[in-house]
Amino acid sequence: MAPTSTPETPFGRALTAMVTPFTADGSLDLEGAQRLAVHLVDAGNDGLVVNGTTGESPTTTDAEKAALVRAVLEAVGDRAHVIAGVGTNDTRHTLELARQAEQLGAHGLLVVTPYYNKPPQEGLYRHFTAVADATGLPVMLYDIPGRSGIPIATETIVRLAEHPRIVANKDAKGDLAAASWGIAQSGLAWYSGDDMLNLPLLSVGAAGFVSVVGHVVTPDLRAMVDAFVAGEVAKATEIHQRLLPIFTGMFRTQGVITTKAALNLMGLPAGPLRLPLVEATEAEIAQLRRDLADGGVHL
Repeated sequence: MAPTSTPETPFGRALTAMVTPFTADGSLDLEGAQRLAVHLVDAGNDGLVVNGTTGESPTTTDAEKAALVRAVLEAVGDRAHVIAGVGTNDTRHTLELARQAEQLGAHGLLVVTPYYNKPPQEGLYRHFTAVADATGLPVMLYDIPGRSGIPIATETIVRLAEHPRIVANKDAKGDLAAASWGIAQSGLAWYSGDDMLNLPLLSVGAAGFVSVVGHVVTPDLRAMVDAFVAGEVAKATEIHQRLLPIFTGMFRTQGVITTKAALNLMGLPAGPLRLPLVEATEAEIAQLRRDLADGGVHL
């Protein structure tokens, strides 16, 4: 049974885009994934995104994606939203992954903008609509032009919002003006996809965030969003400013690299990365320790 949701917060407010733990030989660590999922939900997450970019989805197989969704649902599916990343740059493949996620019992779908092939806005509209038509699950769009090569135009988001199962947008566009218009015109639940902009996006109407640094500081992020919603803006701002070194430090190199380095330092399941991603260097780990310490996390 999916956790409770509302139209304003269909997936809750605080979510983490979970890494995919691997064993030393590079295979899927399902037991580790379950332990990490429990840790993240215990820390205050309303939901987890699995098989997203932070989950190294470009280098996991469809069978591994299925196994991971199944394992995380078994571990925390009765008390947190489990959202399956299913986006690819091939609509047919995305539909297959969406149907697979629904059959496994996922609570929602995260669908990234098709990358590399750079379709026009009409292609994006038809792609996202096809995914929303393919299952009965609620859909969160994922707008990240820095990775996909193209943005989802505000006009396209407004069109897509007319679909009854497209309920949310994960915004990693880095454009507060566009976000303001998108929130106002679409009525979608808006989730920050850029940790540095979690609080700024809340200030223009976002519902919450899908975080990477949540692997390390979920209690602080939870306190920040709860304070903001309660009208305690000064408290939320203080937390945001305290976490700035962590928001910066976790993205000095590719985010999965630093996140897995941090989790390994914390003794939590993470393991190695799959090429073309590589392990953090000793110098990068030393810098990460300094950045985390500056934000109040001492490892």
